[in-house]
Amino acid sequence: MQIATWNVNSCRARLPRILDWLGEHAPDLVCLQELKCLDEQFPRAEIEDLGYNVETHGQKAYNGVALLSKEPMSDVRRGFPDDDEDAQARAISATVGDVEVMNLYVVNGKEPGSDKFAYKLRWLDRLTRYLESDFNPSTSEVPRKIVLCGDFNITFDDRDVYDPVGWKDKIHCTQEERDALARITALGFHDAFRHLHEEGGHYTWWDFRTRAWSGNRGLRIDHFLVSPDALAATTEVHIDLIERDQAKPSDHAPVVLTLA
Repeated sequence: MQIATWNVNSCRARLPRILDWLGEHAPDLVCLQELKCLDEQFPRAEIEDLGYNVETHGQKAYNGVALLSKEPMSDVRRGFPDDDEDAQARAISATVGDVEVMNLYVVNGKEPGSDKFAYKLRWLDRLTRYLESDFNPSTSEVPRKIVLCGDFNITFDDRDVYDPVGWKDKIHCTQEERDALARITALGFHDAFRHLHEEGGHYTWWDFRTRAWSGNRGLRIDHFLVSPDALAATTEVHIDLIERDQAKPSDHAPVVLTLA
């Protein structure tokens, strides 16, 4: 089973790239972030024509997440249980076969000390409490293949940063953010990519504004966090750099997890 995560940076602006990539690679399950559209604006018909079932949690501006699955999805959940009517559309989960997947678009946070940074930390705390309650491998009495994936907007450590000195204490790389990520992994989740690739220098996002792609000045902020049962089945995690090098790409590369 192949599961892909991809921040597409607008599903409508990037639709030709999405359709080409899906047509070429055809992963079993695809988690998209930053749709930038409402549910009714999502290009459902074009993607269904490729053989996918579609579930969306859309929102205009910079949010929105979607699940595309070759197999039927059950127990589809949108957002968090404590969401209010103004909640941002940043989480969607479902069960596909024996895999429970949660697709996340974590708050960017803008800059440390800002209101948006404080909101990011609160959002991560809410996510952690939701996981503790409903998706907690450390307390499960039965095997569970749980896969958390998406754009986390956080690096784990300096191996995920092209310039650790220059990025020290900046957004995506602060200790507060990394501590919040560590509280999630402490529930029993593992960084699937790092499990297979101990070396640094692998990135998933390159800033458009600084032409970072041309010099591989990137960050690894798109992750697969998996339960022990999912980790035992993981055979490969691949960052698709070829897609990031296409015309009019997203600023993120797709990342693909393979489960035996």
